[in-house]
Amino acid sequence: MKMKSLITPLAAALMFLVNTNVRAADSAAVGGPAKSVLDHYLKIQAQLAKDSTKGVGVEAAAIANAVNNDATKALPADVAKQADALANAKDLESARQAFKPLSASLIKYLADNKAGRGVYHEAFCPMANASWLQSGKDIKNPYMGKIMLDCGELKN
Repeated sequence: MKMKSLITPLAAALMFLVNTNVRAADSAAVGGPAKSVLDHYLKIQAQLAKDSTKGVGVEAAAIANAVNNDATKALPADVAKQADALANAKDLESARQAFKPLSASLIKYLADNKAGRGVYHEAFCPMANASWLQSGKDIKNPYMGKIMLDCGELKN
């Protein structure tokens, strides 16, 4: 009887540790160049949500640089090309259009690597027919900006 009473708390403690480690691994899996890329990406997302391109070119160029200089080649080369296209955008509308494929690639990267859960949230705007990543749970739509800032829904 004593053995049985010890097994239940031990099993519960083990499950807690396993679940905690899985959650930590999800967040920790985004490190190095990928974390840098996502940090720059979130700055771009925030600016576009404000109807601004201030700093977008610099942040996009930093993404391309991080991908191109990553010796591990963790992120696809397409991400660098998409970031270059965004860095060369001439206005808000072209920046938003260039942001779409970059967003799709980074969303796919996180999904394929089962990374960033609870840190990065995927949101979707039906009006723009496009998704993006953001750090908070309050919708900040980079495709519609101030006109429809909260248009969209979280997908995770």
